[in-house]
Amino acid sequence: MSTSRAARRSDVDASIDGHLDMLAAERGLARATIAAYGRDLAVFATELQQHGVRRAAAIRAVDVRRHLLTLERRGLSSRSRARALAAIRGWLKYLVREGVLREDPLAGVVQRRAPSKLPGALGRGDSERLVTTTPPGARRGVRDRALLELLYGCGLRVSEVTALRLEQIDLQVGYLTVLGKGGKERVVPIGRAAREALAVYLADERPRLLGPRSSPVVFIRPGGHPISRQAVWKLVKRRATAAGVRAHVSPHTLRHSFATDLLHGGADLRVVQTLLGHADVGTTQIYTHVEPERLRAVHRRHHPRA
Repeated sequence: MSTSRAARRSDVDASIDGHLDMLAAERGLARATIAAYGRDLAVFATELQQHGVRRAAAIRAVDVRRHLLTLERRGLSSRSRARALAAIRGWLKYLVREGVLREDPLAGVVQRRAPSKLPGALGRGDSERLVTTTPPGARRGVRDRALLELLYGCGLRVSEVTALRLEQIDLQVGYLTVLGKGGKERVVPIGRAAREALAVYLADERPRLLGPRSSPVVFIRPGGHPISRQAVWKLVKRRATAAGVRAHVSPHTLRHSFATDLLHGGADLRVVQTLLGHADVGTTQIYTHVEPERLRAVHRRHHPRA
């Protein structure tokens, strides 16, 4: 391959790298989000190359439409295609700001939003059984109970609970400080059940798991190694089976259940937004789905002509 051809091809890759660096430095997006955008843009860049588009300045709207059609033919969901389009839109705007493109090829193209998918949430009884049921022969029952209490009682993401450090917890006052997406910090109260379970774990099982070693991470495996996200997924699945919960369950289900239970209990949407660490209240609004029976009950109770 000639040097000039390699240089032309790298023009697209270099501009994608610059865009991703900008997202990390200026917008503070989470590492996982930037990685997802990077994967979407890498797939698009490969298709551009296959169709002879080797310079970022040569990208046109037809290239994007062709790419989205390719993704649809590959069986990607509407949500995945919408994310890919969002990644491409952001990159093209970056190219305009950098003077690589004179105008945005997608400036007049309206993006249809992917249909909102209601989050799965357990009923309160199922949530409590999942958290409190210890399967026979469970080896780390105390640790696992404390971890599940935090997932459900504090609405933590699985990445937040696995990265939680001792210095982020104040059991005496009853709160923990969480570093969420994009490194944003929030304070979350720890409920009574979670405080009790966590206190027992920190005083008893965690020292035995540590042995002679030390670790700043709260939830550990033997030898002080942090528990992995995959291990938490498996734990939730095992607990759901032991508790007789038949619904599809993941660690995020407990976060959804936390939010849904708060809202059903009358909590203000903005408070739930703060506790979940959502930057946009619109993200929190997907939790406001309620059963028609509950809507009718509220209507009958509060409207004078119901």
